[in-house]
Amino acid sequence: MTAVQKTIDVSVAQMSVQQLLNLIDEGTEILLTDSGKPLARIVPIMEQNAPRIAGLHPGAISTSNDFDEPLPEEFWTAGA
Repeated sequence: MTAVQKTIDVSVAQMSVQQLLNLIDEGTEILLTDSGKPLARIVPIMEQNAPRIAGLHPGAISTSNDFDEPLPEEFWTAGA
């Protein structure tokens, strides 16, 4: 689905928040400008199709056995 973008100049248009939300609910991205200068973009939140599942990439992250050991003094003094 291709998003529709609407540019609204805040110095000219006086839309209510509800009107903006109605446009966003329809899938429209809003680009707010002030005298042509872009200020902000309001985009609809895309719902996730599926919940995240833990454990999909086993072995992708590892922790060393000494991860909770104190760091050597050289680490703190930069070898000085």
